Amino acid sequence: MTEESPRQTPAHDVFVSYASQDMAITNAIVATLEKNGMKCWIAPRDVTPGTLYADGIIRAINEVKCLVLVLSVNSIASKHVGKEIERASSKGRPIIALKVDAAALSPEFEYFLSNSQWIDVLALGMPAALEKLKSAVGSAAMSAANPIVQAKPVPSGGGNAKLIAVSAVVLALGVAVTLGIHFWSSSQSGTQTPTAAVTIGAKAPSTASTLAKSIAVLPFSDLSEKHDQEYFADGMAEEILELLATIPGIKVIGRTSSFQFKGKNEDLRTIGAQLGAAYLLEGSVQKTGDRVRITAQLIGTQDGMHRWSNSFDSDVVDVVKVQDTIAAEIARALQIAIEVDIAPQASIKSPQVLEAYLRGRQSLDRQTRQSVEAAVANFQRALALDPMFAPAAVGLANAYLLIGVEGWEPTHIAFERAREVALLAQRLAPKSPAAHVILAGINIFYDWDWVGADRELQQAFALGPRESKGVADASRLAAARGRWEEAQQLAIEAIELDPLDPEAHLAVGQEIYLRSGRLAEAEQSLRHALQVSPELGTGHCWLGEALMLQRRYDEALAEFRKETLDDGQLEGSAMVHFAAGRKSESDARLSAAIRHNGALWASEIARVYAFRGEKDRAFEWLDRAYEARDEDLYFIKGDPLLKNLESDPRYKAFMKKMNLPE
Repeated sequence: MTEESPRQTPAHDVFVSYASQDMAITNAIVATLEKNGMKCWIAPRDVTPGTLYADGIIRAINEVKCLVLVLSVNSIASKHVGKEIERASSKGRPIIALKVDAAALSPEFEYFLSNSQWIDVLALGMPAALEKLKSAVGSAAMSAANPIVQAKPVPSGGGNAKLIAVSAVVLALGVAVTLGIHFWSSSQSGTQTPTAAVTIGAKAPSTASTLAKSIAVLPFSDLSEKHDQEYFADGMAEEILELLATIPGIKVIGRTSSFQFKGKNEDLRTIGAQLGAAYLLEGSVQKTGDRVRITAQLIGTQDGMHRWSNSFDSDVVDVVKVQDTIAAEIARALQIAIEVDIAPQASIKSPQVLEAYLRGRQSLDRQTRQSVEAAVANFQRALALDPMFAPAAVGLANAYLLIGVEGWEPTHIAFERAREVALLAQRLAPKSPAAHVILAGINIFYDWDWVGADRELQQAFALGPRESKGVADASRLAAARGRWEEAQQLAIEAIELDPLDPEAHLAVGQEIYLRSGRLAEAEQSLRHALQVSPELGTGHCWLGEALMLQRRYDEALAEFRKETLDDGQLEGSAMVHFAAGRKSESDARLSAAIRHNGALWASEIARVYAFRGEKDRAFEWLDRAYEARDEDLYFIKGDPLLKNLESDPRYKAFMKKMNLPE
């Protein structure tokens, strides 16, 4: 063993330990550190010609401020890497492990790394990991010069010794928390990130760990011979998405946002940035008769590296097991330990049941009147074939709920059907949150039972993940009661879960900003919603309203004219003409609106009359809306178009009927 020389100012800051198979990634790490002024020692580059290889390594480790370990399956199997970390540990040099694959620690490595910092490249992506590595190396260098850490030893058992030990621990923990770096616990496997307890009903805290394990499930490709199985491919992707959402520790981007990229050839980094996802799951389905092959792969959006891939062959009726397997394997690839079984799914009795159900899902997702009616027929067929198949009951209840919200059938028919089927779904799958979210929607849109809606949402959040639809309904409920700050916070959470859902941005603009008087912010949100979905129903109407209230009448009229007759073109035009002093034009548009929409959208006619200051007619139409259980009455509180009514005693009485505070 070479005799050690006295410690001097080091020529190098960092010793880089790696296995030869990881040379490419190691060179990238060294280049990053040295570009930022941190001089690295790396073999064979820095071994002085004519000296012994081992002597050069020993001297370098003695002199540097810290050791960076490229931790991989290769380095764990390498004897020389093991000796290097043992030497660094014995000399008290900080060891920062950059974990580049899903390597399981050997007992020897776990011993030497038990008190060391580690940075997970799989979880963060290489660019973010390198940023953290730079900060960690800089902190290690700073700690090496810190007088608290370098203080003289104090006799064992003395009070000062305890004080110094506690100070060192506090300093180390502070650095770790600041940098977002983990500590490897020898009592754990090294693959599980601790999770914080979350109060039921409260939003889970956003952490670097959960964001690093965020995933978007893209639509699967249909590779069937006739390319006629798109409904099946979409269904597989959606079912896997919903399964992943039940696993604690994974943030799953909502289906609406993920499916915005269907049929597009976007760059992975672009998709990841737009969705806020560290990983993408993409796949394909090849179905022949009652046999199906599902192929899936998990890709990091920062570096494009494949983290996991597999193919599965199955009978159609056993495809649920394949979905479970994919979800479990992805969790393991993301280094998330599943301590409980993935949420149990309903078994499938026949291929016909699955086909009817998946065709229903695809039709419902299109959200046109014709497609939703087709969805109803398919879900009913699935239930006729298997009356115990809970997912079909959930789908049918959602279809009826959408019909009621859109006013495509009388509300008492649509919402009561939705309630009946939602209660059936609840009986068939009592541990599923889906039926509770549907019942909360019925309470908001139809019953105006705000307490009941809150109860259903709390039960839903207790049973499963805070998915975007439930959180959006919670925001809607808060807004209905005039709790604008709470509504805004929940709306932001819903958008984080489903960032490209145009309905979420529409709701923020129309239900929160517009009604709380924040017109510029309302305009911004509504424009964003229309940017995502230019044909978004009522989008141009609400944008026109935001512009009209800012006295930008020509722009407002242009937006109203872009809207359909069913979604506010006539009503909006009537208001903006009145505001601009053109009463005869306003009268003509209002008469046309009554003929076209009066039977199904009485609340909107009431808003026009209220805006025009015709109070008696406004209350007449509000009463009609109440009797018809008009689904838009839930957002009456704070409505800027009803300002002219607020001083009238009839308004106070109407708010009381709606179970709303004044």
